[in-house]
Amino acid sequence: MRLDKYLKVSRLIKRRTVANEACDAGRIVINGNVAKASYNVKVGDVIEISFGNKTVKVRVTDVQETVKKEEAAELFEYI
Repeated sequence: MRLDKYLKVSRLIKRRTVANEACDAGRIVINGNVAKASYNVKVGDVIEISFGNKTVKVRVTDVQETVKKEEAAELFEYI
């Protein structure tokens, strides 16, 4: 699954366009490398997202095309 879509489905970022812009700005790092929106997310990847002066670091535990709002937090774990 594409990185921008994963960020939206997992609800780490609310909208796909915002996720796409964050990737273009270089604020998303996967496994130590700056990632593009088209990066293929796999289970076990470590995603680091920079929001201003705050950084969120998560590990991908599952990849699903669609998920209910209550189950979205099961797609990743905070590190």
